[in-house]
Amino acid sequence: MDMSAIAARLGLSGSRPVVRKAGELRRLCDVNFDSSVLGIGEVCKAIICLEIAASKFQVIFDRAEAVRMSGMSEKAYIRSFNALQNGLGVKTTLDVRELGIQFGCVRLIPFVQRGLSLYKERFLAALPPSRRASTDFGRPVFTAAAFYLCAKRHKLKVDKIKLIDICGTSSSEFTTVSTSMADLCFDVFGIAKEKKDPKSIKGNRELLDVLPSKRKHEDDSDSSDESSEDDQDELDLPTHKRQKRMDKQAYNDWKSSVLSSNKQTKTDPAKPRRQAQLNFKKPTDVAVEVPSAAN
Repeated sequence: MDMSAIAARLGLSGSRPVVRKAGELRRLCDVNFDSSVLGIGEVCKAIICLEIAASKFQVIFDRAEAVRMSGMSEKAYIRSFNALQNGLGVKTTLDVRELGIQFGCVRLIPFVQRGLSLYKERFLAALPPSRRASTDFGRPVFTAAAFYLCAKRHKLKVDKIKLIDICGTSSSEFTTVSTSMADLCFDVFGIAKEKKDPKSIKGNRELLDVLPSKRKHEDDSDSSDESSEDDQDELDLPTHKRQKRMDKQAYNDWKSSVLSSNKQTKTDPAKPRRQAQLNFKKPTDVAVEVPSAAN
């Protein structure tokens, strides 16, 4: 498939520099190595070259549509993307200042830079010495995740989907990196999500006690022990709740009266039953005179 046709389906037909750069990267792939050995087809190779070129020119790339066009799963596409990017020796970088200007959050730039440096120090300190040299923090996902967490901490709205598309990563990888940053650098990126119970705070507890409609009523089983308090609560209830409780009490009274009457009229099953005798009177003999035949 032609590179221009793939770019048109991905919405990049208007970005001619991106299409030209993708064609250059595709020819470079054909010269340097055989992409079929890596399990990457021609269509997938063209799509990946377009994504690399789009990230280089800071153009938004629809990765979901690219994964669908490639015929691969998201994980397989990311694996192929990384393999092809490493084979070409291309490393995409994402500048914090460009993100700040693009999203209108310039005042977040020093906070993001400080958070990234602190995250690198703490992450490397937790790794063994043998793995520290192979750790790469230059990927755009780290910068994008730090920018998003700082914006969230300072209560600034940032389009997360657009940010994921710019850094050229998946939503799952972005969430993993964001969680790791929030755990290691909670003092810089963390947000207090614990919502306190209003009843646990003394001031709010007193406020709730002032409002009778907000009080918690006890069960009906405890009404016999504290009848005076229940009567007071009965008066404090709204009209519709009071009527509902009265209807329920009337239904319980009717149910108990019906059950008691059924128990009284019910016969004892152990007592044998006697069948009543039927006395029919025998009919009396009636003499019937038969008229004689005429002589």
